[in-house]
This record gives sequence, C-alpha cells and structure tokens, in this order.
Amino acid sequence: MPFRLVPDDTRIPFMRMARIGFPVSIGLMIISVALAFVIGLNLGIDFKGGTLIEVRSKTEVADLGAIRSTLDALDLGDVEVQGFGSPNDVLIRIATQPGGDAAQQVAVQRAQAALGSDDFTYRRVEVVGPRVSGELAWTGTISVIVTMIGVLLYIWFRFEWQFGIGAIATLIHDVALTIGFFAITKLDFNLSSIAAILTIVGYSLNDTVVVFDRIREVLRRYKQKPVIDIIDMAINQTLARTLMTSVTTLIALFALFFFGGAVIRSFTAAMIFGVFVGTYSSIFIGGPILIYLRIRAQSEASSTDAAKA
Repeated sequence: MPFRLVPDDTRIPFMRMARIGFPVSIGLMIISVALAFVIGLNLGIDFKGGTLIEVRSKTEVADLGAIRSTLDALDLGDVEVQGFGSPNDVLIRIATQPGGDAAQQVAVQRAQAALGSDDFTYRRVEVVGPRVSGELAWTGTISVIVTMIGVLLYIWFRFEWQFGIGAIATLIHDVALTIGFFAITKLDFNLSSIAAILTIVGYSLNDTVVVFDRIREVLRRYKQKPVIDIIDMAINQTLARTLMTSVTTLIALFALFFFGGAVIRSFTAAMIFGVFVGTYSSIFIGGPILIYLRIRAQSEASSTDAAKA
C-alpha cells in the first residue's frame, strides 16, 4: 500500500475555517509590516555596507569577549562579534569606514594584525561600500516588484482577472509575513534573503496555480454547486499533492539549515518559514479572495459569451 499523508476522499471545510484564518492573516500582515518599520531589519553587509570577516580559532572554543575587546581598542566604530556553527567559528562585522574602499581595506588589515595569525585562521573577508550597498538594496526591491507585476500579468492571461488578483494577494501575504519573520528573528537580511523571498514567491505561485487550475475545472464541471463548496472540493482534491510537495521540500531545507553552515542559514530559515506560509496562503488567502470577487459570476459570464459565439 503506497504511503499517503492524507486520504484521497477528504472533505475538510477549508472556506469555513477561512472565516477565522483570513482576518487573522490580514492582521499578521499589518503587524509584520509594522515590525519592519518599528523594530527594523537586521541589514547585512550587502545592504548597509561594511566588512565581514569570518575567522576560526585554533583553540577549541573562541573567546568572544577577548576578540571584542581587541577590536574595540582599534576605534573602528560599530563592531559586532558573534559565534556561529562550531564553538571556534566567529563572525566579525565592522561598520563602514569614512574614506571609501581604501579605508575599509585598512580596517581589515588593522583587525587582522590585532588578532594575529597564531591564534586564528581567516576563512572569508567581504568588503561592501555604502554606494554598492545602496544599489543592491534598490535593485533587490525592484526585482521583487517586477516579479509581482509579471505574476499578475501571467495569471491574468492564463485565468480570469479574479485569479490574478487572488494570486497577487497570496504573494503579498507571503512576502509581508517573511519580512516580519526577519524583523522578529533578527536574521541577517542580505542578498540571499532577497533570493529567499523570490524563491518563496515562485514556490507559493506554483502551489496557488495548481489549486486555481483545479478550481476552474470544478467550476466548469459543477455549474449548480455553491462556489464555497467548489473551492473546498478543489482544495481537497489537491491537498495530497500540496502536502507531499511541502514535506519533501522541508526535508531538504532542514538538512541545509542544520548542516549547511552559517553562510546560508538566513536563506534556509526564510525558506522553511516560506514553505509553511506559502502552503497556508494558497488555501486560506487565495480561496476567500475568489469568493469576495465573485468568481462564479465571472465564470458564468464567460460561458455565456462562449455559447453566443
């Protein structure tokens, strides 16, 4: 007997549950955006500029306090020292130095000279100037906006306009909650985070299109059924596929999160959160939007026009 996460004949009343889930989701979206402005994102080197130095202590446990004291004595401005991965791995962030790229290079050299090479191995050094970081922030924002517009046009062309608005609503929901996730967890928000958001958009869109396509098929097949029952039927029919895709994706992401190292941890953490949110939104956001936009009336009008032609 094949393994199944859910039976084939489920009849879960998702749209009744959405009467609670939909307003809760709207509230969470508002809270997420507010947190991004009030708490702020922990912008990484990519966006705020500065220097990132990854070192490994040759002793079993790195002395973070001693490293911080050594670097503070150099008067380099804001310096962050944190452990990650194994106990002897350390990430050092040095704020942007006045004087351009040359000053940044000097700061790196001073930090390396102060720490020395007897006790530490230098594994990675990244320097990003403020001008480059500003350009990266702008292009990252534009990439998300252009993706949203492209999705709207594709869904509008592929389905009716209600489906396009429903798809965009689910994507806005997923992006807003992911940004709120970054604000709460204080994970580094860098270029890999933008990549994670775009990947979440693609994952959520794929899931949403599958559900919407089944809704359209059921609408054509059962012309007398209430639209709420039709959406519930379509979601239940695609539920096994949706959950199996989510579970297999999560298995890979959890492996990357625990064994992939600190460099991709913010990416994988956001992706894990995004898979949960994307699966949820394709059911509890897209469906109610179609009901509010009267997708049944539009479908009947399209059928009438086709018959006249």
